[in-house]
Formats: sequence, structure tokens, C-alpha cells
Amino acid sequence: MDDLIAAARDIQDRAHVPYSGYTVGAALETEDGDVFVGCNLENANFSNSLHAEEVAVAEAVKNGHREFSRLAVSSGRRDGVTPCGMCRQTLREFCDDELVVICDEGSDDITEYTLGELLPNTITQETLE
Repeated sequence: MDDLIAAARDIQDRAHVPYSGYTVGAALETEDGDVFVGCNLENANFSNSLHAEEVAVAEAVKNGHREFSRLAVSSGRRDGVTPCGMCRQTLREFCDDELVVICDEGSDDITEYTLGELLPNTITQETLE
């Protein structure tokens, strides 16, 4: 099993999901090989919930990183969950279309995408100019 998937699975134990019971873990690898993890944190109104990918990005950025090479995402169901649209846009703020997104299908099965495949034609600084 890929170490990045293992890190995404491991962090799920810390998820706060009293409403859905749906744990998600994310592991984000920087260009220099550091890994930052995040888990989902639900809130009773759901709109204030934090997604695992966002938490991982925030942790990495807080520690001075802005360049990333891979992201692994895993749910407790091992259902191949992909980042939602909001998380994809957050990732695009820091990553180009070539960011590798690894989705956990269970056991040793994974599906890989690029960020560009998951969210083509994103809003970027260039589109705002």
C-alpha cells in the first residue's frame, strides 16, 4: 500500500463525524516530500463543516508550503471518494492541473486522477485578470 494512502487512512480515526458517521482522511505531499494530513470535522449545521482536504492544505500552508505533488483521499467506506468541487477549487489555488489525486478503493485498489481531470477550466488568478 502506498504510504500516502496509509496516512490518509490513519488520520480518519481523528475525524469528528457525529452526524454522518462518514470519515474522510486526506494526505497531501509537498514537492519536497513532506506529508500533511487532515480529517473531516462536521458541524451541526453542515455548512460550517471542514473537509479533510481543506484541513490538509491549511496545515501545509500554515507550515510554509505552497507546492504539492500528490494528494491521497480515503473514506472509512473505502469507496473511492474524490475531493468535492469546493476542495478541488481550494487545491487549484496552490496546485496546477497535474496534481496527482489518489482515491482509495479499498485493499490495495486505488484510482488516480489529475486535478485537471477532476476540475477542468477552474477559476484561477489568470481568469480573474
